[in-house]
Amino acid sequence: MSTAPPILRTEHLSRVVGDRVLVDDVSIDVARGEVLAVVGPSGAGKSSFLRLLNRLDEPTGGAVFLEDRDHRTLPPRELRRRVGMVMQTAALFPGTVAENVRFGPHQRGEELPDATVATLLAQVGLPGFAERDVSSLSGGEAQRVAIARAVANEPAVLLLDEPTSALDERSKREIEALVLEVVRARSLTCVIITHDLAQAARVATRVLVLDRGRVRRIGPLRDVLRAESEVGRAAYDLG
Repeated sequence: MSTAPPILRTEHLSRVVGDRVLVDDVSIDVARGEVLAVVGPSGAGKSSFLRLLNRLDEPTGGAVFLEDRDHRTLPPRELRRRVGMVMQTAALFPGTVAENVRFGPHQRGEELPDATVATLLAQVGLPGFAERDVSSLSGGEAQRVAIARAVANEPAVLLLDEPTSALDERSKREIEALVLEVVRARSLTCVIITHDLAQAARVATRVLVLDRGRVRRIGPLRDVLRAESEVGRAAYDLG
């Protein structure tokens, strides 16, 4: 068994806003190359947890470690380069697809060559899209560009906040396959938020179940899915 430290770790991670406990004492390890699905009922704290992992929100207790280093010791721009994030809807900037893909590297003074942009777009199934205006893209195409933009920063960890929730079934499956392909090709660690246990079963190696901000269950995919289906399927989409 490998003794390498986890690439991402939380210790007693918590966030309280006023009298609302959003995340409550969450301690987990995520290994390099792992895809961890975070599931739970609506309002369970899934997105709040994800936002703590790259300091879009600040914890009120506990800590997050990236490669065994407290992520608060990293400059925010460096942290968000190494821990990329794709949201529920692709928040693309006005302009061309290429301009969006180049955005992150450009912020740190690097200019991606045309060939690199073309390679990234080919990896996400959008060859020849570099000069397309983002306003002309479908929802699925826009989400692919958002993934390419995140990957262009060469992150170690990719966070996905329900990246297929706004897509039709065909586009959903295409994005799932794309995520797995990119994760494998680049040896990325991935944390994906989903309300869909069936999606978790298709993409994840382990599952974390949150309930009212606390860890209800974490473990191998098969064991967690079996236990959760017995708890009650009403809280999930098992399509």
